[in-house]
Amino acid sequence: MTTLRPFTCDDLFKFNNINLDPLTETYGIPFYLQYLAHWPEYFIVAEAPGGELMGYIMGKAEGSVAREEWHGHVTALSVAPEFRRLGLAAKLMEMLEEISERKGGFFVDLFVRVSNQVAVNMYKRLGYSVYRTVIEYYSASNGEPDEDAYGETGYHLQDMSLKNEKTTYGLASSFIFS
Repeated sequence: MTTLRPFTCDDLFKFNNINLDPLTETYGIPFYLQYLAHWPEYFIVAEAPGGELMGYIMGKAEGSVAREEWHGHVTALSVAPEFRRLGLAAKLMEMLEEISERKGGFFVDLFVRVSNQVAVNMYKRLGYSVYRTVIEYYSASNGEPDEDAYGETGYHLQDMSLKNEKTTYGLASSFIFS
C-alpha cells in the first residue's frame, strides 16, 4: 500500500530514483530545504511499502489576497518511471489543491515543459488550462537549447456558490496546443 506523507530532510538522500528523470527539474539541496522550512504542508512524498520513494510534489503559497491572486503553486511534481500510470501524480495534485484551498488560495498554478506531452495531457484532464508560454523557462544542462514552458492555471478554490464543484480559473481561456 502506498503511503502519502510529508517530505522530510532524510528523503533528500532517497529521491534520486525520481530526480534522475530528464524531465524533472532538479534543484540544489538548499532550495529543497527552503521549501521544507517555509511550506512544509506543500511538500508531500509517495512511499512504496518497502520504503522506496515513488514520487513527490513540492509547492508553495504565493500572491496577493487583496487582488484575489493568493494561490497554490506547484514547483515540482515527479513520479519515478517504474511507478507511473498509477494515478500518483493526480493524487498528489489533488492533495496540493486541498491544502491550497484550506490556506485560502483562489487557484493553483504551475509550469510544465512544452515537450512533456504526457504531463500536459494529465493537467488538461485535471482541468488546467494554458494561460501563457514562457520562452526558455527551463535551462538545458547538456548543451541543447533552453526549453519553453506552459504556464497553467487550475481551479477557483474559493467559489462558495459552487461548493465541491471545480471551475476553471478566469485567466485561461483555452489551451494553445496543437
